[in-house]
Amino acid sequence: MKTRFYTVLIMFFGTFQSNFVVAQQVVVEKNSARTIAVDYKNSEMRSNVFQECVGAGRANEGLRADWQQQLTLAKKDIGFKFIRFHGLLHDDMYVYSEDENGNPIYNWQYVDKLYDFLLSIGVRPFVELGFMPSALASDNKTVFWWKGNITPPKSYDKWSALITALVKHFEERYGRAEVEKWYFEVWNEPNLKEFFSSNREEYFKLYEVSAKAVKSVSSTYRVGGPATSSSTWMKETLQFFSEQPALVDFISTHAYGTKSVFDEFGKRRTQMREADGIPIAIRKLRKDVDESPLKGREIHITEWNSSPNPKDPLHDTYQNASYALNVLKKTEHLVNSMSYWTFSDIFEEAGPPVTPFHGGFGLLTLQSIKKPTYYAYKFLNGLGDKELKNEDASSWVCKDKNGNIQALFWDYTLLSPDSSYNQQFYSRIIPSRNLGNVSVSVINVPDGKYKMLVFRTGFKKNDSFTAYKDMGAPTSLSVNQELAIKKASDGTADTSEMVEVKGGRLMKTFEMRENDVFFVQFFKVQK
Repeated sequence: MKTRFYTVLIMFFGTFQSNFVVAQQVVVEKNSARTIAVDYKNSEMRSNVFQECVGAGRANEGLRADWQQQLTLAKKDIGFKFIRFHGLLHDDMYVYSEDENGNPIYNWQYVDKLYDFLLSIGVRPFVELGFMPSALASDNKTVFWWKGNITPPKSYDKWSALITALVKHFEERYGRAEVEKWYFEVWNEPNLKEFFSSNREEYFKLYEVSAKAVKSVSSTYRVGGPATSSSTWMKETLQFFSEQPALVDFISTHAYGTKSVFDEFGKRRTQMREADGIPIAIRKLRKDVDESPLKGREIHITEWNSSPNPKDPLHDTYQNASYALNVLKKTEHLVNSMSYWTFSDIFEEAGPPVTPFHGGFGLLTLQSIKKPTYYAYKFLNGLGDKELKNEDASSWVCKDKNGNIQALFWDYTLLSPDSSYNQQFYSRIIPSRNLGNVSVSVINVPDGKYKMLVFRTGFKKNDSFTAYKDMGAPTSLSVNQELAIKKASDGTADTSEMVEVKGGRLMKTFEMRENDVFFVQFFKVQK
């Protein structure tokens, strides 16, 4: 049987203002008690890397009313600060065309409508410069159902002029002080032939021309890349960037948890690898950047998820919620942002979705049904800004400015056996096993009464996918079916009760199952 090790710190405060710490190492069996022990007085500022950025499919989808409604909801519940998507320069945004003499025609109207909306709800653009407008493309090679052109420009002079004009327009419309807060990322996954038809040297040329165009408007505007998959090309990119450091403000790449890398139409079998694959890769990236001349540059993971397959049922499951928290906990101090791919299943890379639950990347389905991972992110946003120092690797315990306490803790168990692939394994109903009790123990808490609210995701708890499977997985939902699933995953508290703290000690115990996620709030009751 596997064991887990936890350290319980018992703090004694003496009369001479000296702190004595007794550390007791406790061996905890997988199916026995687990204790999360913290000191209310021992805290530090919490990381908010999880909410810095989120992904979306393509720019044109952002003109849809339902897309905008869902992003507004996600902003309210989760607090995302930036959003990144493909296709800003795609033909369906009608940014670039040419007259009969080959002279450029710029049109910003659709881009303005989209960016005006984003800024109106407090979300800034993480600008991905791509793909190539067909009038400027050197070939007709495309990717996805919506046919994003993946070729270099036929004229780098015209490309440079387009990027310069675009950035100048942003500055004129929104002001330099606003645009200085944005990020400009050159292209998407150029290491993959499906996304860039040329080679690494050509990408470096594209990067250099694009970065100079952005910087020609203002040297204070932030540019970076290479936005490759799985930290590919990183050694060569760091070398290239080191030779012209004035053109790079951040490093970006993508990270997924499966063995396969890219699946344009979701036709390949995917398979989960080790549970900590993403944290291990990001830790190595951090080390490589720190050991390069670019040490100190920001690092942004501009796409990440458990799987890069747009039809992987794992994305819809309760297991994905605990997986996401496991990754975010182990990477929070390594990078500047972790951009979850994506906030919505309004996403058409493989064509419009044909069923309500289809393994889409989103936190929300097409019908705005919240998936378990949505709640993982919402719980994170509910934590206070001060984190209590904690030896437990699968939890945060925090407090807010009003003295209220919040605890977010989970189990992550990789359930998929090595012999199975995701589409086979996660498409069925998977009950969870009981793991025993988890206790949250907080010392030096101000005495008094607290209202405790307990929220949870797990098997058949805020588990919209299992509710859908229990209905027989209909290809379309009736109004009543949709309402029933939303009611089964409406995020209401499991329990609510009053607890009293005496002698500065708060302790509560909860029954944990595989891949459960608990969010517990303790509100101080004012006298």
